[in-house]
Amino acid sequence: MLRDQTRLPILLKGILHPDDARRALDAGMDGVVVSNHGGRQVEGAIASLDALPAITEAVQGRIPILLDSGIRCAADVLKATALGARAVLLGRLYMWGLALGGEAGVREVLRNMLADLDLTLGLSGYTSFTQLNPSALVRVQAESARSF
Repeated sequence: MLRDQTRLPILLKGILHPDDARRALDAGMDGVVVSNHGGRQVEGAIASLDALPAITEAVQGRIPILLDSGIRCAADVLKATALGARAVLLGRLYMWGLALGGEAGVREVLRNMLADLDLTLGLSGYTSFTQLNPSALVRVQAESARSF
């Protein structure tokens, strides 16, 4: 078993179902990463953000939950945090910054994200990420299909 091979923290990535989160707990994982591993390429795959609430419920704060997939702006970070993520992964932002400006570009996109986070949090009426919970969000249902 992997847990027997190391004392380093182990985060299990690719969790999309609460049963898998519970299995990760049972196997001694130190955290889970909710991710659809590029599921945008698999038609009908659940979005990571849609999977997050049930996984948060299953884990009940016993281990950290990180969210990977689809984080492009501060509003995405706030949504993930409100739904139970302790942190988010920003791979796409790093790649954009790296492609445009190397190391300095990565620093710039991270500075911009932090500024956007501060602004978005304040404009949403909060002073701290610890204040966020699901009640901070309102889910808008898609309009029913229109016929033309």
